[in-house]
Amino acid sequence: MQTAISGAHDGGIPVIYANDNRGVWDGDRDRLVREAREGLGPDVVEAVAPREGDRFVVKPRYSAFDLTPLELLLRELGAERVVLLGSTTEMCVAQTAIDARERDLKVTVVADACICIDVAMERIALAYLERVAGVQVARSPFF
Repeated sequence: MQTAISGAHDGGIPVIYANDNRGVWDGDRDRLVREAREGLGPDVVEAVAPREGDRFVVKPRYSAFDLTPLELLLRELGAERVVLLGSTTEMCVAQTAIDARERDLKVTVVADACICIDVAMERIALAYLERVAGVQVARSPFF
């Protein structure tokens, strides 16, 4: 995951984080990152934490598009393709990929930069995304 994020930054590609709102709609990125550091440990979080200038949206559901300004943000950036990585592949990543395709975006999921809960379900989700939804499934490093 860290390699993919660094590659995007190095290539001048905008990075957008979509984080569960955890029941709080204040959009406080710093608080969410701080809580993640406390829960997961600073070493884990620092490797993938947002950098200055990265965009950040909070989401209440699996898809990063559902009830968020992500679509408007991508339109403002003139995005034609989204490259997805994160957790969890078989839930949040897959649903976001499907919703991106529904918005006529090209989609790549960097499978090696995703985390899953259930390996068997992740394989099914990636196969579905590739064969049915028209999503490109790639391996790291992508950029």
